[in-house]
Amino acid sequence: MTEIDRMLAANREWMAHFPGDLPVAPVRGVAVVACMDSRLPLFGMLGLGMGDAHVIRNAGGVVTDDTLRSLAISQHLLGTRAIVLVHHTDCGLQKASDEEFADLVESRTGHRPPWAARAFIDVDADVRESMRAIAAAPYLLSDEVRGTVYDVASGLLREVV
Repeated sequence: MTEIDRMLAANREWMAHFPGDLPVAPVRGVAVVACMDSRLPLFGMLGLGMGDAHVIRNAGGVVTDDTLRSLAISQHLLGTRAIVLVHHTDCGLQKASDEEFADLVESRTGHRPPWAARAFIDVDADVRESMRAIAAAPYLLSDEVRGTVYDVASGLLREVV
C-alpha cells in the first residue's frame, strides 16, 4: 500500500465524522499564512476547526505574489480581514541560500528555477518582512495583521512585534 493509498483509506474512515455543509466564507473571518512544514499542526495550535479560517501554506510561509493573490480573494470575495502569519524555528529555508538552492536544483535537473527560494537566516526578521509586504499591498483590506513564530521543539507560538 502506498502513502496515497493510506490517505485515501483514512478519508473513508474520516467520512464517519464529516461535519457536513459548511459555508465557503471562513466563520472566524481570518486568513492564516503559514509554512508548509509538516510539524505545524495549525488547526490544533490555533484552536481552529473546519470552516473557521483560510489557510495559505508555502515553503517558509513567505508572502509571495501568489500569497497576496490568495489573500485578496480571501478578503474581497469571502470577507476575511484579519491575517496571522505562522513561521517557525528550524525552517528548511534556513538551511541554504537562494543561490545554493538554485545550484542544487540545476545540478539535479539541468534547469535553474526562475524564482528565488526566499531563504532567510533570521526567522523574526522574515516575519517582519512578510508583515511589511502585506501592509504595502494596496489592494488588501486587513484590519489586523500579526506575525508569530512557532517553536517546533516546545510547541510554543510567540508573537513577533
